[in-house]
Amino acid sequence: VRAVGARFLEAPLAGSRPQAEARQLIFLLGGEPEDVARAEPLLSVLGPAQHWVGPVGAGALAKLAVNALLAAQVAAAAELLAVLRHAEVDTQRIVEALGATPVASTAIKGALASMLAGQYAPRFPIELVEKDLAYALGAAEAAGVRLPITEAVRTAFAEAIARGFGGDHIAGITQVYR
Repeated sequence: VRAVGARFLEAPLAGSRPQAEARQLIFLLGGEPEDVARAEPLLSVLGPAQHWVGPVGAGALAKLAVNALLAAQVAAAAELLAVLRHAEVDTQRIVEALGATPVASTAIKGALASMLAGQYAPRFPIELVEKDLAYALGAAEAAGVRLPITEAVRTAFAEAIARGFGGDHIAGITQVYR
């Protein structure tokens, strides 16, 4: 890119269609600080949050970290929801109570709502979640680090794919536990 006189900035983002439509995307920027500053006016149209995370490559790693954390939370929520359903308690009431606690992120509240409603129209399909987990594990292996929790989460999403749910939204992993 530099050989032809251009500059390169990676800009993976956190958010999905609703955040894009609301212009609330979060950018994880990898590149030179001056390129980040130059791109700020353009990126600010799509979202107010732009985080420079380091040189090119750091943005992609930050995005993999975001997706791995989301996947772990959603997989754990699906498992816990299965326990609630099998216990024959008022699942909706307990999920609402969990949503009022400080540990419930906006993403988990949304995933649980999708799980309860059985709505799995893809925004972040399970097959892409599993792919990103594989990339995160590859990056960890290259760094000489083992990620046993991420490995377990990837196995759960791979099982969802094997059961035919790969095209469903991430919250569709709950179907594995029915």
